[in-house]
Amino acid sequence: MAEINVEIDGAAKTVKAGATLADAVPHFGHPYAPGASVCIVKKTAKEDAAPTKEFTIKTSKGVLIIELKDPASVSAKIWLEKYKDLKHPVLLENQNAVSFGPFDCDYDVSKGIKRYRKYDVFLGAGGFDPSQTTLIICKKEHYAEYGTPSDGVFATLIAGRTNLEKLQRGDVIESVEPYVKEESALQGFCTSDLSTKLEDGDRLITFAEIELSPHSPSGAETFYALTKDGTFQINSTAFAFRSDDTLKGEPCDYENFEPRKIGAVSLRTAGTGRGRIYISTANRASSLLHSVIGHVIYGMELPYFTAPGDKFSVETSPPYIMLLGHTIEESKALLDSIDVKFTHDGYDGPDNVIVQQTPGTSLEVLQQGEVKVTAVARSKLIEVEFYYDLAPKTIEFFRHAIELKTKPIGALPSSMIYDDTYIFKAEKQAEKYKEIMPENVPTDMVKACDLGITNQSAKRMGYVGVRLVDETMFGPTGEKFGATNIIGKVLNPENLKNLQEGDRIYIKEVYGESAKRLLLGLKDDDEADMEEPGADGPESIQPEEKK
Repeated sequence: MAEINVEIDGAAKTVKAGATLADAVPHFGHPYAPGASVCIVKKTAKEDAAPTKEFTIKTSKGVLIIELKDPASVSAKIWLEKYKDLKHPVLLENQNAVSFGPFDCDYDVSKGIKRYRKYDVFLGAGGFDPSQTTLIICKKEHYAEYGTPSDGVFATLIAGRTNLEKLQRGDVIESVEPYVKEESALQGFCTSDLSTKLEDGDRLITFAEIELSPHSPSGAETFYALTKDGTFQINSTAFAFRSDDTLKGEPCDYENFEPRKIGAVSLRTAGTGRGRIYISTANRASSLLHSVIGHVIYGMELPYFTAPGDKFSVETSPPYIMLLGHTIEESKALLDSIDVKFTHDGYDGPDNVIVQQTPGTSLEVLQQGEVKVTAVARSKLIEVEFYYDLAPKTIEFFRHAIELKTKPIGALPSSMIYDDTYIFKAEKQAEKYKEIMPENVPTDMVKACDLGITNQSAKRMGYVGVRLVDETMFGPTGEKFGATNIIGKVLNPENLKNLQEGDRIYIKEVYGESAKRLLLGLKDDDEADMEEPGADGPESIQPEEKK
């Protein structure tokens, strides 16, 4: 039977002629998420490849990406001549730098102690002998004499900084490739149709790997929340970016002022687009509105070729450490495996569930090497299914008010309890800056366990309630039907029966068919806001958001 050669996530594979994407799924480098797009890049002539200043160094501990300062410099010319054959081990690793090699070069050695900054990349001659040259990447600022070519530092490490810290003796460079060509220099497309036939020479990219910045712990946590299902949804596209608008409107902090180079992941922290997350597809300057929270270190072709409505799989580094909703036992086993100290307070019975963790972000947990959690009995956990198709705006208000949009568990203090009625009020007073227009108001009857919110036609807007019996006169919060929006139903009402006024319950969302349909069908309704009009010709001119 005839066969064809394809490349799947960097690995060469042979498949039968006429094979489809479905046949290739077992070979994907990442678990396939149903409905996710895969990028297929077609084989092109070598001379069509676009020159680049950025290179991906694949090591046994992960990917590093460097950017050349001047491709015409002495060291850069040596790099461009040698990079394809640089499959060398770590020769030296210490607190200052990591070096790979040695390999043979020919250049005039520059002697003398020089200052090197964190993430500088340069060549160094061992014993001042160019035939013993090593590739050196700085881990911290220091002064040293390395015997470099006359130009010294020729590149900067722009991504893969977490992986740099992991490298040690015994690790190796597995391959070096130009990071990513411009979209116009590639012939490719994205598709989620698994019946698509493959051709000889096709290159498949099935996921994007995103390294989150240690300088943006809060922003990284927002990204983890955005991609909790393992995918990045494309809602907006423009020449310079692709964006996921799922968390648009959520509060977020500005943390990291950094240029938005190709592959940068940034979070808009102010303006009408606050909460949107972008992947840059063209170089842009630093912005006081966009905090850089990470970088795409593999799979940049996916953002290039996806269109609004598409989604693609993502893998994050470091991993997401969110303990809310898990048990103490599960969490301890996980944290022991990554050498993070674990302490807990509150309830520790066999039916415990974690509802709070400190620090609250994954990066801070890893940086500090410890985490403390609070657990309660599972009887304090209320499971809710939302009616997304009937009250999407009110549900968005509620999930925002109890932080269920960014965390798996939300807290809700009880305010009043009488008969079979339980009334709550979120601690965040979101009604002061968000509307609750009438939506899905009952007409004849409110069913037992329906979850309702008082809308803005009544004084006590924002109050949340549930009744354990059917009611034909008043809503779950005690208001008239016209002042009540029904947003979902409580699935385990027995957990409310021992509740006292002032007690706190914890809300966990259970996804029904309504949620699955609507959450997979988010639409783009926003204008672009990262373009600089005229910066790259007429095609880059986009409407800007109001500042």
